[in-house]
Amino acid sequence: MGELDGKVALVTGGCSGIGTAVALDLARHGADVAIVDILAGEAAKEILSAIEAQGARAVALTADVADRQRAPQVVAEVQEMLGGLHILATCAGINRDAVIWKMSPEEWEAVIDVDLSGTFFYCQAVAPVFREQRYGKIVTVSSINGLRGKFGQVNYAAAKAGVIGLTKALAKELAHSHVNVNAVAPGFILTPMTAAMPPEAREAAVAEIPLGRPGSPEDVAALVTFLCTERARHITGEVIKVDGGQYI
Repeated sequence: MGELDGKVALVTGGCSGIGTAVALDLARHGADVAIVDILAGEAAKEILSAIEAQGARAVALTADVADRQRAPQVVAEVQEMLGGLHILATCAGINRDAVIWKMSPEEWEAVIDVDLSGTFFYCQAVAPVFREQRYGKIVTVSSINGLRGKFGQVNYAAAKAGVIGLTKALAKELAHSHVNVNAVAPGFILTPMTAAMPPEAREAAVAEIPLGRPGSPEDVAALVTFLCTERARHITGEVIKVDGGQYI
C-alpha cells in the first residue's frame, strides 16, 4: 500500500528533469499520474512505461503551459481519463539568461509566460476542483534564485519570486478548503536545463554548495512527494529549499 493510493496527480513539465522525477516518485508512492508537457507524444512513451511499471496508471497530454485556454481543458481531460484529480505539481519551466541590458523583450516574456503565468494558469484551473472536493495538494517549483536573485537572470528570478508570492497567497485562499499549497526552491540541480549552461557557470554553481555536490531531480521529487502526503497535512504556505546549503 502506498501513501498516495487512490490519488491522481497532474505534473506539468513531466517529460524531463525535475518533472519526470516527480511523476515517477508520485507513482512509486501509489498515485496515478498525468504528465503535461509541450513535448508530450513520442517523448512521453518511455516515461509512461516507467510510471506504469510502478503499478500506476499514466497518461500524457500535450500542452504549452503558457496557453491560458489549454489549462482548464487539461484538467477536465485528466479527470475524465483518470477519474479524479487530487495533486498538482507545477514543474514546467524554462530559462533565457542574459544581463538586463542585453535581454530582449521576447526573452523576458517567454520566461514570465512559462514559469510564472503557466504556474498560475494550472493553479487556477485546479482550484475549483479542489475547493469542491475539499481536498488537494499543490506543490509549485520555484528556485533559490527567486529568493536571492542571480546575475544574468532578472527574468527567471522575477518569475520564480512571483511563484513564491503566488504560493503564499494561494495557501491562504485555499486553506479553508483543506488544500495545502507549498513551494520547493531547488538550487543547482543536474537537469537538461543546467546541462546547457557553460562549463564555467556549472563549476561556479557547484562551488557555492556546502555539501560539495549538485542535487539530482530525485532529491527534489522526494520533497514534492512528501508534501503531497498526509504526513505534511499541517504544512502550507511554505517555501522549502533543496539546495545542499547553496543559499546559506
